[in-house]
Amino acid sequence: MQKHQLVLVLDFGGQYNQLIARRVREHNVYCEVKSYKTPIEEIRALAPIGIIFTGGPNSVYEADSPRCSKEIFGLGIPVLGICYGCQLMAQLLGGEVTAAQDDSAREYGKTQTYYSTGCKLFKGLPQEGISWMSHSDYMARVPEGFALVGHTAMCPNVAIADEGRGFYGVQFHPEVNHTENGALMLKNFLYEICNAKGDWTMEDYKNTSIQAIREKVGDGKVLLALSGGVDSSVAAALLAEAVGNQLTCVFVDHGLMRKDEGDEVEAAFSKWEINFVRVDAEKRFLDKLAGVSEPEAKRKIIGEEFIRVFEDEAQKIGKVDYLVQGTIYPDVIESGAGDAAVIKSHHNVGGLPDYVDFKEIIEPLRLLFKDEVRQLGRELDLPEYLVMRQPFPGPGLAIRVIGDITKEKLDVLREADFIFRDEIAKAGLGATMNQYFAVLTNMRSVGVMGDGRTYDYTLALRGVTTTDFMTADWARIPYDVLDRISVRIVNEVGHINRIVYDITSKPPATIEWE
Repeated sequence: MQKHQLVLVLDFGGQYNQLIARRVREHNVYCEVKSYKTPIEEIRALAPIGIIFTGGPNSVYEADSPRCSKEIFGLGIPVLGICYGCQLMAQLLGGEVTAAQDDSAREYGKTQTYYSTGCKLFKGLPQEGISWMSHSDYMARVPEGFALVGHTAMCPNVAIADEGRGFYGVQFHPEVNHTENGALMLKNFLYEICNAKGDWTMEDYKNTSIQAIREKVGDGKVLLALSGGVDSSVAAALLAEAVGNQLTCVFVDHGLMRKDEGDEVEAAFSKWEINFVRVDAEKRFLDKLAGVSEPEAKRKIIGEEFIRVFEDEAQKIGKVDYLVQGTIYPDVIESGAGDAAVIKSHHNVGGLPDYVDFKEIIEPLRLLFKDEVRQLGRELDLPEYLVMRQPFPGPGLAIRVIGDITKEKLDVLREADFIFRDEIAKAGLGATMNQYFAVLTNMRSVGVMGDGRTYDYTLALRGVTTTDFMTADWARIPYDVLDRISVRIVNEVGHINRIVYDITSKPPATIEWE
């Protein structure tokens, strides 16, 4: 594939590491996240035009704190340190970082900040604005050669720069929306300091991906795991353009879909000029999941069973060399790699079995964020209703039924979820939320229906707004709409006598409950 300019994000455990990468890509510059442990030889071989150090929960003066090789500063590559990354830069280059001696040096949240606009990092910015702080450590002494280029009322050195060597550090987070003009700061780092060309576009990604797929596959046969969601649909369109009738799309109806969804997926893809196979595997999956309540176990069982179904279908088709999945970047990160924490194993990443009977798994979207996948879908001329379809997890309703899974529980959830989505559509609120769904909890409580006592399940409703699905806020659904949803569900769906609405953002919660 064509070599793009690369900006490398070195992750020190920061909660915004993926957000930094996404913000860089928004400026048409390709970016990847690597561990701070990445060997200097690998970094040199990657030849990035710039390096960004993320924040992190540690203190740089602690003996076991994460730190990269000091040799990075001898590569002649510009470096931007953010929060912990700023303090690490100061420490490694001869400065001194200590715990704040009093509250005046600790800063959290929105903070009025003053910038030296003669510095390239702050070129074109107003001289003051709000930045998002999150630090309790303090640069007691900045390294030789660095100038102070930003301050607050409490802290004189919230931004430092050695412009001669191209080293910059900020103790706030320019990647979050709370920081005014944070996007412009990152753009300045990319274009004013790293001399970026802006050569990362979805049109180019489409063309180079198609060429790479053709070279890899040759005349081999390809099996694609099609769920009907955005990711697998875009992957299907990309592969169809690359290899045509060498591709077979297999839709596994595992009995964990929403109401009527299997029929809708089949109808949508029957119009395409592809080999489409629908496999009824409901009993097979439910038998495997019987009695299993732990979320990670569910995901891994579903992940393995998906592969086994595809292997069975491949044998029917004949020799199949490649399996294609719609894995995207957040799936990979949340499933954990190296030192990264496992937030949840995605069935097509952390849930894969050790042995897979295919020559290779192809994941053409593996380095893309959700919004980039949608852009790619438009480049491939996918219909807008597919491009903007709400995300639906590969494990389906298995992770929206808390506790053990039965067909009866799934049917209850299907009906309740349908009513929720139906009322949201009738209220014209679908475009105001990026994802909304129902969760059948494992909690039962006492209720009264008619003149009788009930002891039935609590249903949770979840709606979120987000741009990247790495962070999300809960949607403010009007009370009258929630009331109509509640009345309909308790009257039309059996075994539910209580309904709650989830008002937790991500973080600290995830969007899905499991």
